[in-house]
Amino acid sequence: MSSADKLTIETPEQTSLDFALAGVGSRFLAVAADTGIQFGIGFIIFMIVVFLVPGVRKITVLGSQWMIAGVVFIVFLLNFGYFAFFEATWNGQTPGKRYAQIRAMKDDGRPISVYDSIARNLLRIVDELPGVYAIGVISILCSKQNKRLGDYVAGTVVVHENTIQEARPFLEMQSDAPGQTYDTSRITLDELQLIETFLHRRDSFEPALRTSMAAQIAGRIGEKVDARVIGWPRTEKFLEAVYEQYRSTGRFRSS
Repeated sequence: MSSADKLTIETPEQTSLDFALAGVGSRFLAVAADTGIQFGIGFIIFMIVVFLVPGVRKITVLGSQWMIAGVVFIVFLLNFGYFAFFEATWNGQTPGKRYAQIRAMKDDGRPISVYDSIARNLLRIVDELPGVYAIGVISILCSKQNKRLGDYVAGTVVVHENTIQEARPFLEMQSDAPGQTYDTSRITLDELQLIETFLHRRDSFEPALRTSMAAQIAGRIGEKVDARVIGWPRTEKFLEAVYEQYRSTGRFRSS
């Protein structure tokens, strides 16, 4: 589900993940940066053609026609393939998106696939109409999840990078120290099973999802044991410690 500028995903691990949706401003910043890069690449291609075409004409007119057809194809790839290529290989980011600190992902929290990247970017042809992404902007403004038409087709959203990266690795941990013990009496059995499920399945998660889940579960459990943990991998170490200490009390028996 989603609310204003936020997407909330309910996971099978019985926890909610909140993602800040990227708006028109941050997405236009990314497009502006990408467009600048595209123009730079296009200029290089143009200069190459300028030097090559005269030589081709001396050989045959047909060769020149093939050269022009090739340039048209390259321009198409540069305009639409650029985005699809980078999003597929950079896990939902282009250079512009990386600069703006946003990322495309599936609206259920999974990373986008090559198919998703191609599908969402082919629709740029429509989103750009009649110019300056007018249709895309209208679609984003009318959508609860800030989706342009390409996002609807591919089932994707664009979110701020810091909401899926959470904190930087190895940040300081507040109210926690190596070997510290916790009062686990306020932790329910359901919460313990949530920790256990996450610890058992964490290696199968994508890094961004794993980091985000660890942070949110640690925040929920931290409230129960009066501890505040910030930064991966400390959040996971905290959950491991709480889990082991709960088990040591004898109040939990694994089935």
